[in-house]
Amino acid sequence: MTDTARTARTGVPERPTLDGLEETWSRRWQEEGTYAFDRSRQRSDVYAIDTPPPTVSGELHMGHVFSYTHTDLVARFQRMRGRTVFYPIGWDDNGLPTERRVQNVYGVRCDPSLPYDPDWAPPGDPVDDAARKNPNPISRRNFIELCERLTVADEQVFEALWRRLGLSVDWSLMYTTIGPVARATSQRAFLRNLARGEAYQAEAPTLWDVGFATAVAQAELEDRERPGAYHRLRFHGPGGRAVLIATTRPELLPACVALVCHPDDERYADLVGATVRTPVFGVEVPVRAHPLADPAKGTGIAMVCTFGDLTDVTWWRDLDLDTRVVIGRDGRLSPEPPAGVPARPYAALAGQTVNGARRIVVEQLTEADDLVGEPRPISHPVKFYERGDRPLEIVSTRQWYLRNGGRDTDLREELLARGRELRWVPEHMRHRYEHWVGGLTGDWLVSRQRYFGVPVPVWYRLDDAGEPDWTQPLTPAESALPIDPSEDTPPGYDESQRAVPGGFVGDPDVLDTWATSSLTPQIVGGWERDPDLYRRVFPMDLRPQGHDIIRTWLFATVVRSHLEHGELPWRTAELSGWILDPDRKKMSKSKGNVVTPMALLEQHGSDAVRYWSASGKPGTDLAYDPAQIRIGRRLATKLLNASKFALGLGAADALRAPATEPLDRAMLAELSEVVATTTTAFEGYDHTAALQATESFFWRFCDDYIELVKERAYGSGAGADSARAALATALSVQLRLFAPVLPYATEEVWSWWRYGSVHRAPWPTTYEVGRTIQGDGDPHLLRLAADALGQVRRAKSERKLSMRAEVPLAEALGPAALLDQLTLVIDDLRAAGRINKLDLLPDRTPELVIACAF
Repeated sequence: MTDTARTARTGVPERPTLDGLEETWSRRWQEEGTYAFDRSRQRSDVYAIDTPPPTVSGELHMGHVFSYTHTDLVARFQRMRGRTVFYPIGWDDNGLPTERRVQNVYGVRCDPSLPYDPDWAPPGDPVDDAARKNPNPISRRNFIELCERLTVADEQVFEALWRRLGLSVDWSLMYTTIGPVARATSQRAFLRNLARGEAYQAEAPTLWDVGFATAVAQAELEDRERPGAYHRLRFHGPGGRAVLIATTRPELLPACVALVCHPDDERYADLVGATVRTPVFGVEVPVRAHPLADPAKGTGIAMVCTFGDLTDVTWWRDLDLDTRVVIGRDGRLSPEPPAGVPARPYAALAGQTVNGARRIVVEQLTEADDLVGEPRPISHPVKFYERGDRPLEIVSTRQWYLRNGGRDTDLREELLARGRELRWVPEHMRHRYEHWVGGLTGDWLVSRQRYFGVPVPVWYRLDDAGEPDWTQPLTPAESALPIDPSEDTPPGYDESQRAVPGGFVGDPDVLDTWATSSLTPQIVGGWERDPDLYRRVFPMDLRPQGHDIIRTWLFATVVRSHLEHGELPWRTAELSGWILDPDRKKMSKSKGNVVTPMALLEQHGSDAVRYWSASGKPGTDLAYDPAQIRIGRRLATKLLNASKFALGLGAADALRAPATEPLDRAMLAELSEVVATTTTAFEGYDHTAALQATESFFWRFCDDYIELVKERAYGSGAGADSARAALATALSVQLRLFAPVLPYATEEVWSWWRYGSVHRAPWPTTYEVGRTIQGDGDPHLLRLAADALGQVRRAKSERKLSMRAEVPLAEALGPAALLDQLTLVIDDLRAAGRINKLDLLPDRTPELVIACAF
């Protein structure tokens, strides 16, 4: 619907209510295209938003409502400022969370070796724990179809919630990260990275989640405090010297390849360059020096195993040590010992879990008298995949990587410079970006050993022995994208040559979900698909997101745009905080303190929940507060009732008429200041300050101005005309100031007396308000009149009288200049306070005092 489109007035209802507004106006907005993007406008008239696609793997929570409302406030403001807003919505439905949800809901697991069964159907009822522990194996294609089926159902629930919340997105722009457009975009970008040498494959130590059976990236790690124990192990040095090391992972003893001490540690200086023998296994390992060794940790000399943690990887790489991998991808110790490790003591460990192997090695150390003292219990941080529930291991695997500055100083500096180009809201969030980029230790691992994702779009030639040639991957033409190498064939080959010597094999992996999500500006903007749209929206104006994914989504998107386009993908990043429970703890499913929003939206109304969301500043955590939501509903209800009252006084027919009376001009002068304050706040992405300014004035308008002016407005003549004109302008302006926060209540009231949608109406200006004022307006005059009326009300309240009770005599005391001002509004004050006689007594008191006699 354009700005000039017309929707018939509905008239003022007898009993206004918030109930049912969501259903009515959500439907009307969709039918009338209220929020449709106008792609005929020039780039300077476009405001483009790179909206976060929420992960479709469960329920939306109040944190989503909080942050997505912030984005919607910006979109609505910019739209009313005359921009056509490019505001898409998407669903991040590929990746590990979706697979885990499918496995849990249906009790299945993917087995790529199985053939596709077109007749297979999932269980009709939810499965029990036994089925989850013993999942039914199904083919990859059956598994992917099941993922697609579940995500469609989840997305419908998500869409219903977003529509009810009143997000002003253009639903015709909806996308999914597993859809054909996203897959083609992701694969195209990857192939271009590959062609430029930015994507590469390597066999290297990899962070591995045993539960999900996949590699994970550095950005997806989190430390969790876990119990452990320091074990003191006796290594045997030259001349029978005992060398003690302290470790929390004795099960990695057969993977030991060296001991490392600090170069300046005199305790072990004579050992550097020599060898020691490992306990139990008797393997000779070198003693080396490295600056990362901490003399104050443990005994000051550490056991290097391949691989126990990321520091082991650094030592292994820097010192060019041997490799003895003992933990496999299944989280169990390998059936055969690594090279150089005797088979006899290792046999007891073969096939054991990590915990089982730890118990056995401790027993072996005890029997050999090489466990010194009792293990010392500790609590220490252990690395987990952020969505996993088992500690990560480090295994050697072949993976795809994307250069991100972790090993390239020049690229790192370029990406840091991009961060300085970006406008950050709030500004201090830039330091998190810089800290992350500056602390990178390796490139971005983008491949995953899963199934429901964007396939890595390459194949490999097989030699005469059936071994793949990793060095020269076969790639498709961009025009063929999207492709699935497990089903499609490379150029020049046919299906009969798959997996046979001299033929080909497809890459079995998929791309990390962030490798696709990092391209959301390109996906929604029509990159290489719709050049006309792309030039109108890219680079985009805003990236709204949570501060906790600066290191993943924001940084990854900057990397992809920098490599492909040589520029930032957007001009501004607005970061939202977390939602805390009433005890100010972060809400999370694992803590069981998550509040789901639909029931709150149904109970209190969407405007009330949006009001609570808008009370939180960008980048600042906000506590979930039901009382604040109730205040929001009270505000929305008051807006309906006050509007009905003003329109009942005849304000609808007085719009654009002049306000001539001093009190009316004073109110409008203050409203003009509010318009300026609110506009500046919104322009600075401070919606909280904008709401506070608007709300504070609104309550003064209702409690003071309307009460002061209503008797005059009920009458006739110039004074009544002035009051109605002021009411009309004030109502029109305040509805638009509130519209971003309270879209349903404001649209409802607007429909009673104005044409079109309030959300397509122009944002109010100080010029518009000033045009109504005949002459000058002094905001202090309204405050003076409100102060005087407040004193009269208190006097009645103290005597437990009705506010409608008559005041036979009142005296106004104060400085003469102040009372001269009061005379300008004295008639309105007498009428509102029901004062029969009001005497002015100048210079009796230093400030205004209204004394009432009853």
